[in-house]
Order: sequence, then structure tokens, then C-alpha cells
Amino acid sequence: MASIGTNGYFKGFYNGSIYNGDLKRICVPGLNCYSCPGALGSCPIGSLQLIISDVKYKFSFYVVGFLTLIGVLLGRFVCGWLCPFGLIEELLYKIPSPKLKVSKKFQKLKYLKYFILVIFVILLPMFWVNDMGIGFPTFCKYICPVGTLEGGIPLVILNKSLRTIVGFIFAWKVTLLIIVIILSIIIFRPFCRFICPLGAIYSLFNPISVYRLDIDSSKCTECGICAKKCKLDIEVYKNPNSLECIRCGECIDNCPNNAIKRNLF
Repeated sequence: MASIGTNGYFKGFYNGSIYNGDLKRICVPGLNCYSCPGALGSCPIGSLQLIISDVKYKFSFYVVGFLTLIGVLLGRFVCGWLCPFGLIEELLYKIPSPKLKVSKKFQKLKYLKYFILVIFVILLPMFWVNDMGIGFPTFCKYICPVGTLEGGIPLVILNKSLRTIVGFIFAWKVTLLIIVIILSIIIFRPFCRFICPLGAIYSLFNPISVYRLDIDSSKCTECGICAKKCKLDIEVYKNPNSLECIRCGECIDNCPNNAIKRNLF
């Protein structure tokens, strides 16, 4: 429902246009491309890059305040339940195929999303500027597979004029998208785990968010079933509000002692 709600401009898919009404001034909680023909709101990461690239001239407390508010209230619940690309990854993972479990050695790749956040969302838009002193939305332009899937490919298909001007960058981003899609079939949510800068931001709020998971120590036997069922390899009974937890609820549903609870702190 969240995916439909944030991409409800169905006319855009029909005529290959982008909605530019007043709702586009409002950020949506999940990662959803501004240029998607159905997008009614703005992507918070795209908006953040925009205000950072122009930070010499103005600072938007709205975008930073919005991300902080959503983070404090929900943390990575957004990743689990409100992000359209997260839904796409879940559906891809349901395709019958051999599944790979990320080993402890490769779990360190989770820090890559923080590197991408700092370099491609903050520093490059701030310091890599044109002659007018305006920066570039480098994450959107060079990495974001969400923008390629939701915005780039539909607009190129629907607009003949765009097909004549696509070049290396578009081909590069389609290649990245294909890689993410293949990985999503065999690994649970690789983009969320290793790449997404929005997930990196929300993860910082997981330990303090209003919506949180709590362990009832009087019921928990540390049987480890929650950890075995967690597709993100979190030892829930030790760290129920891990930075990586997307609040999917698998641990709650599978705890034999009902020791894990959703709470409002």
C-alpha cells in the first residue's frame, strides 16, 4: 500500500510525464525516485543532495528535520514496511532459486552504505561543483538503482526523444540495476543491507527510536531461534534494536516464548 500511495500518479505512466504538483514539495519516508512517472512526493535522499549542493546559499531545515523526525519515530521500520524498493527486493527474493547466506566475513560490507552516504550524498554534492558553485546529486546520477528502475527506464521507454540521447551513464546504471536484481534473488535485501544511504541514516536512530523491540528477560531462554530466523543475521536476543534491523517481525513471529515485543518507548 505504501508503494501505491507514493506512486499514485497513474497518468504519468500513461503519457510518460512527471508529476510537478504541490505534493512534490513533500518528502516521502522511503527511497522513491523523484523522476518516477507515478511519484507524488520527493525522495529524501535526492532532496538532501539538493540542499547540500546549495549549502553555501541556504540550508533546508525541512529535509534534515523530516529525516530526523522519521528516524526518531520509526527507525528502520521504514525500510521494512514503507520503502517501495524494499518491497521489490522482497518479491525478487521469493523467486525460487538457491539462496546465499552472507558469511561473517562479508557482513562487514554493511559499512559500505555509510561510506556511500558520506561520500556520494554529502561530500561530493558539497564540494564537486560547477562554475556556478552548484553541486551534483552524485548518488542519484551514478549509483541509485531505484532511480534507474522507477524513473530512468520508464521515461526512456515512454519518451522516444530520450532514447536518442541516453549514453554511458544510463548503461552503467542499468548494469548496476541488473546486478542488484540478480543479487536480490539469491541474497535477502542486498541493496538495503550494503548500499542504501537512506537506510544508513535511519539505522542511526534504531537504538533510540520510539518504535522499538524489547526482550522480556524473564521469558527469553536465549535459544537462538530468533537469530536463526532473522534473514539479516541479527542476534536479536542480544541486540533487538540493531542498526541493521528493519523491523520485519520474523523474530517476533517465531519466538517460542513470546519474549520479543514491539513497544513504543
